[in-house]
Amino acid sequence: MKIAPARIAAFLAAPDPSCRAVLVYGPDGGLVRERALGLVRRVSPDPADPFRVAELTGGQLSADPARLADELAAQSLVGGRRAVRLREATDGAAPVVAAALAGAGDGFLVVEAGDLPPRSALRKLFEDSAKAAAVPCYLDEGRGLAEVIRSTLAARRVEATRDALEYLAEHLGGDRQVTRSELEKLALFAGDGGRVGLEDAAACVGDSAALDLEDAIYAALDGDPAALERALGRALQEGEAPVSVLRAAQRHLHRLQLCLARVAAGDNAADVIRGLRPPLYFKLQDRFAAQLRRWTPAAAAAALRLLTRAELDAKQTVYPQETICRAALLDLARIAGSARRAA
Repeated sequence: MKIAPARIAAFLAAPDPSCRAVLVYGPDGGLVRERALGLVRRVSPDPADPFRVAELTGGQLSADPARLADELAAQSLVGGRRAVRLREATDGAAPVVAAALAGAGDGFLVVEAGDLPPRSALRKLFEDSAKAAAVPCYLDEGRGLAEVIRSTLAARRVEATRDALEYLAEHLGGDRQVTRSELEKLALFAGDGGRVGLEDAAACVGDSAALDLEDAIYAALDGDPAALERALGRALQEGEAPVSVLRAAQRHLHRLQLCLARVAAGDNAADVIRGLRPPLYFKLQDRFAAQLRRWTPAAAAAALRLLTRAELDAKQTVYPQETICRAALLDLARIAGSARRAA
C-alpha cells in the first residue's frame, strides 16, 4: 500500500496489523533512518537487541540472498516478534524481498532506501502489496520544517525570535538528523528556558554543512568555480543530498529575481536587501548586493530553468545525482563569470 504524506504520522504511530513489511525511502537520509528506527522500536524497544532485531545491508543480501527469508522466519529465543532491518536497499533487492515475504514466519521487515523513482521495482513491490507499505521521506521544507524547528526547541523550552526562526528555516532541512543535531546544539547554547536571536542562530548553525552549502551557492553565483568546488565537496561530504543542493540554489535565485524586479521598479537596492525575509546574514549582504549588480532578470530566469532541468534529471535518469548537481552549479558559475567579464 502507498502511504500518502498526510497519513504518514498516523501510520507510523499505529501501523496496520496486517502490514508485514515497510519500505522507508526518499532523499532525506536522516528522516529515513529516524522513521525506520521508530518502526523497529515498535517491535523491540531496544533496536540493538540481537535476539529481537536482525540487521542486513544491501551488500550482505546480494552475497547471501537466502538469509533474508531465514531471518524473517526465525523465532526469537526470548519470545516476542522479531524485526529485520534491511539497509541500503536498491531495486536489485526487489526479487529477494518479494520471495522472502511470500515465505513463512511473522518477522516484521523494515527496508531503508534512498530516493526511488515511481517506476522503481522495489517501490512498486511495496505500494502494490496489501501486506506491505511504502513510506516516502521528503526533504523538510515549508510548514513541515518550521514545525520540526518549533517542536525541537520547545522541548527544551527555548524561544527564538522571528528572524532566528526564518534563518533556521532557510539553512536547515536537507537532512532530518542534521537538522535535529543543529537544533539540539542551539538549544544547549541557549540553555533550558533561554531565548535565541538571529546572531545566535547564525553562530551556532553557521559551522555546519548548511554553511558549506551556502558558500557553494554564493560561489556559483559569484562566478568562482574553484571556491564552488571546494564548498560543494564539503557540503556533499557532510551529507547534503544533491537534490537539496539544487533546491537551495533555486531558492537563492528566486530571491535574487525578486530583488532584481524591485530594483528595476525603482526601489533602492540596499533597502530591498534589508527587507528580505528570511533576512540575509549581515556577512553575506555585500556578496548578495554584488550579485544583484551582476545578474540580469533574463540570466536569472535562464539559470532557474537550468536548475529545474537538473533536478528532474537527478530524479529520472540513471546518471549519478552528484554529477548532475556539480555540472549544474558549474554552469551557473560560468554564466556569472561571463556576466562579470561583460561588466
